[in-house]
Amino acid sequence: MPEKPFLVCDFDGVIIDGINEYWSSSCKACLKLLDNQSTSTLLSKSIPSIFRDLRPWVQHGWEMVLLAAELSRPNSPLMRLGARVYSKNYEQYCNEALRSWNWHPNELQHALEEVRSQAISNNRANWLASHKAFPGIIKRLNQLNAEGYELVVLTTKGSKFTAELLDHFQLKPKLIFGHESGSKSNVLLHLSKKHIIRGFLEDRRATLETVSKNSQLSSITYFLASWGYLKPDDTKHLPTNIHLLDTKTFMTPLASWP
Repeated sequence: MPEKPFLVCDFDGVIIDGINEYWSSSCKACLKLLDNQSTSTLLSKSIPSIFRDLRPWVQHGWEMVLLAAELSRPNSPLMRLGARVYSKNYEQYCNEALRSWNWHPNELQHALEEVRSQAISNNRANWLASHKAFPGIIKRLNQLNAEGYELVVLTTKGSKFTAELLDHFQLKPKLIFGHESGSKSNVLLHLSKKHIIRGFLEDRRATLETVSKNSQLSSITYFLASWGYLKPDDTKHLPTNIHLLDTKTFMTPLASWP
């Protein structure tokens, strides 16, 4: 029997909304790095609007720890400028913040994953409950196999935590690739040499544009999830090889997608 083609999906922003867990874990990781310095008292339990507004610009988990740290500093560029101005030069401001705190991305990522591991160890049910699946997504993805496709999850979250959540939501992909596997372009390139990829579904336009420019991946169809963490202009003037996927189309058989 021939192998089924793959639908490769991003995780956070396509399958689940993990903003509550991200804020909680990022704050705890920040406190860990700051060693509970007095500035940490400025971190609130409720998610600041600035953090929510900048979520579409975040590519890696460590960036959220950095944002939490900047929100704990009253005179940081983030606090002075606000999300709209900060987002215009997001990468530059993040690099400046790293230098200001004298931190390295790997250090922040490690702190974040330690916090998550501790949270799962202390109260797994509570940690799992802090994530919400987007409505109808799990049920729809569970129908793929009957349609003749396999689900593959490709995320910048750690594969260990992704596997925990997928099991919780009773979703069983053929393969899981976390940030440990390298860039999404490299993972897709590796997969495409051995498997047929029907499509790649992602909520980050910049990622889709980067991947789709690789001539070796021209056989893949790219989809931008309309329900994910999108920037205000993400759906405008999309390249011809990237299709905006709304929930109505998502619910139809995969064979009928663009």
